[in-house]
Amino acid sequence: MHVTHLSLADFRSYERAEVSLGPGVTAFVGPNGQGKTNLVEAVGYLATLGSHRVASDAPLVRAGAERAFVRAAVTQDERSQLVELEINPGRANRARINRSSQVRPRDVLGIVRTVLFAPEDLALVKGDPGERRRFLDELLTARQPRMAGVRSDYERVLKQRNTLLKSAALARRHGGRTLDLSTLDIWDQHLARAGAELLAQRTDLIAALQPLVDKSYEQLAPGGGPALLEYRPSAPGTAQGREEFSAQLLAALGEMRKQEIERGVTLVGPHRDDLLLKLGDLPAKGYASHGESWSYALAL
Repeated sequence: MHVTHLSLADFRSYERAEVSLGPGVTAFVGPNGQGKTNLVEAVGYLATLGSHRVASDAPLVRAGAERAFVRAAVTQDERSQLVELEINPGRANRARINRSSQVRPRDVLGIVRTVLFAPEDLALVKGDPGERRRFLDELLTARQPRMAGVRSDYERVLKQRNTLLKSAALARRHGGRTLDLSTLDIWDQHLARAGAELLAQRTDLIAALQPLVDKSYEQLAPGGGPALLEYRPSAPGTAQGREEFSAQLLAALGEMRKQEIERGVTLVGPHRDDLLLKLGDLPAKGYASHGESWSYALAL
């Protein structure tokens, strides 16, 4: 797969840009602040529907513009496709494939496939668990585009459940009437079902990654490993497979319900899990040197 042409309109610093690309290596060379990273970011956005630099879409739109457009002509196995995204901060983004308007943004996932290594990737080792969860989930979606739907379902259920918990917490704090929490059991079931699918896919991915990451780290830092990956679920247990994961999540939600009502937020689930990165017996975060941390991030 390679991108043969990239078109930008009101994306970052570009009012308009047309870039023709060929197969093989392409290097963007120029002074700082001229937009080299913006080109890479645009291609990455087509691959993941997100930026590796910022969490929201607003900074992607050129100052003074209402929306941005990213288009790419992609060739794979002698088949060509045109992928287009319209970025609308604060509103729904739009997507087209081969100029058809009847597609969802997540339908473009899997057409453009990228591997990105950037300064921000050091956060995989030194940053918060959310960085590592995002790494896993974006890789899952790149391998299996249907996982975008699973992630969306989980986030939707989580949002609804948190809304109910927040309302209950506020009612208790202000001495108001006690809310009917009978629907919380239903949201628990939905959260456990969607969460179990996400957990099963994450653990399978980590098992596949483990030997590859260790081998890559050994090539980068001979004798410095082994580099080990360990999934740390927020719902304790030894479950394996979707049904067991679902039961384990349900049990944990039941045990934490009182605390969740008091705090108004869901305290267990894939959104609270972490991927522990280890060098030998020690966690890389806090123990690895700066150079070892860079090597680990690159190995990932």
